[in-house]
Amino acid sequence: MKKMTLLGELTPAQFLRDYWQKKPLLIRQAFPNFKPLLGRDALFQLAARDDVESRLITHFKQQWQMQNGPIEQLPSVKQKEWTLLVQGANLHNEEADALLREFRFLPDARLDDLMISYATDAGGVGSHFDSYDVFLLQAHGQRRWRIGAQKDLSLVDDMPLKILRNFQPEEELVLDPGDMLYLPPHFAHEGVAIGECMTWSIGFRAPSYQELGEAFLQFMAESIDLPGRYADPDLAPSKNPAEINVAMLAQVAAELNKVKFTADDIAIFLGEYLSEPKSTVFFEPPDRPLPNGRFLQTCIKRGVALSRKTQMLYRSKHVFINGESFAVGNADKASLRALADTRRLDGAAVAKSSSDVRDALYEWYLDGWLIPS
Repeated sequence: MKKMTLLGELTPAQFLRDYWQKKPLLIRQAFPNFKPLLGRDALFQLAARDDVESRLITHFKQQWQMQNGPIEQLPSVKQKEWTLLVQGANLHNEEADALLREFRFLPDARLDDLMISYATDAGGVGSHFDSYDVFLLQAHGQRRWRIGAQKDLSLVDDMPLKILRNFQPEEELVLDPGDMLYLPPHFAHEGVAIGECMTWSIGFRAPSYQELGEAFLQFMAESIDLPGRYADPDLAPSKNPAEINVAMLAQVAAELNKVKFTADDIAIFLGEYLSEPKSTVFFEPPDRPLPNGRFLQTCIKRGVALSRKTQMLYRSKHVFINGESFAVGNADKASLRALADTRRLDGAAVAKSSSDVRDALYEWYLDGWLIPS
């Protein structure tokens, strides 16, 4: 893959300061002479798999229709106005994963996936907005984008897609292969294929606070410790038997107010939550796993790398991998942080690692979470 001018003339710091979550940015030839890393036929094969999230969107006879995958039969590529969306292409293709990792000047905790949109002539998904940041890389053919910073984000009723009721574009752009458009959240846009085209979208995670709150309460439910049981030895005769009395409310409130959470609780929750694999992700353990000793020798010789599907994060003394968390001592921090940041460890680093780290590497290898390089 040739060297990429990902942000044009901008440094990551300049981009984050001036554009990130603020305004769009068009980068001509962000990926010079870009060629699709995944062909049309390979993409169609992915869409037919039950471990891949895909959608078919058609606009035949002015009617929007959406079909969720797996999709085994697609319309003819000669037929206009249909689009195939394949989520998480980075999980199934090494080159797509490498391209996604080019955006790691942004935190892994925010980076979500690479979606591929294939469209025949005039194909698209209608005018809409996303609740997250997105980079739209033109991979093949051309796509015409109309964009606008409108405040009216109301949607058309009774539609299978979230299509804006009153789309008001302010600018029109045509992207060629290698061109890339960044859009901040809630920025209205509509992309229409000019002939057959393919667009690669790099999306970011932006969970709602409601979603986080509900998940956090479930997480905390496992660690709450409130001993004792409600009692009222001084209970007086009830004048209104159906009424919940003040004393009961006060006693229960006092006990529930004992539930506290710390910064550590939030860090552990967030690390497990953000590293948890999606429901469509399945790991493949080795068919013939190496014995522990042989595995270690191989890793010392060749190094070790995380699986494309593995998400590994850390915070302070805590390390998170695929929804699991554990605390590590100072001696192990460096090697495990290096594995998370670079997604690999060379042989020398494996050789220097502690027995605890080596045991963890072997366990993750057996789970299919990492492999010898």
